[in-house]
Amino acid sequence: MATPAPFRNDLSVDLDRYAEHVRWLADNGCHGVCPNGSLGEYQVLTDDERAALVRVAVEASPEGFTVMPGVGAYGAREARAWAEQAAEAGAQVVMALPPNAYRGDDRAVIEHYREVAKAGLPVSAYNNPLDTKIDLRPELLAELYNEGLIVSVKEFTGDARRAYQIAELAPGLDVLIGTDDSVIEVGLAGAKGWVAGYPSAFPQACVRLFEATVAHDLDTALPLYRELHALLRWDFHTEFVQAIKFSMDLVGRYGGPCRPPRQPLLPRDQETIRELTAQVAAKYA
Repeated sequence: MATPAPFRNDLSVDLDRYAEHVRWLADNGCHGVCPNGSLGEYQVLTDDERAALVRVAVEASPEGFTVMPGVGAYGAREARAWAEQAAEAGAQVVMALPPNAYRGDDRAVIEHYREVAKAGLPVSAYNNPLDTKIDLRPELLAELYNEGLIVSVKEFTGDARRAYQIAELAPGLDVLIGTDDSVIEVGLAGAKGWVAGYPSAFPQACVRLFEATVAHDLDTALPLYRELHALLRWDFHTEFVQAIKFSMDLVGRYGGPCRPPRQPLLPRDQETIRELTAQVAAKYA
């Protein structure tokens, strides 16, 4: 699952609190963590902070728990350097966006992943065209997979139709659910994992939802999904980091503040998330 970076009130990173959160997620059924992804506000971390979060995640993880750091960066050299740092820290896999501030063509994207792959760890691509303005289309993913550059893709568009096309063009490429409000749709289409946000507030309910979905146990999954969906869909909002952190605060975890440019939630959004979180917590906290 994706993990938020815990900032103190002075906006410094609380590494002890992050370590505790990783252990808590493992104890509550999650299978791994993804530090330095979008939820982790990687764009506003210093190099030392990014590196430290990866090291702490690895150190806090029990045996068999996966750490998949995000290595998003403007250019391939920077992304490769973060992949090398992840390997040195003991991570098992990395999650790589395409160039995240340059609308590259297919040639630029392929070269980007060639460079990241040189670090030696398996690479999960991260398709987030909303942020990067680059769409890792199924045919492009197939080209990356067939060259041996990626082993999976976090598919953030929420479009379940893509999972079927990816399976046709690159049968061995694992699809990971990238948005919390598309779990059943993409899960039934053959996803092998879920890089989730809301387990930071409700891990057991989210794990149960995912496991029931991939087992095609819709008698369990569908009612649970209906109960969670109004909250899960905040993962697709611009304010998803603030929303998830606020839900964490409300259920007794530590979400804490965000760094600029993110601003605190508006009062109306706070009230909505407060009500939705209370509804879910009444049954699943």
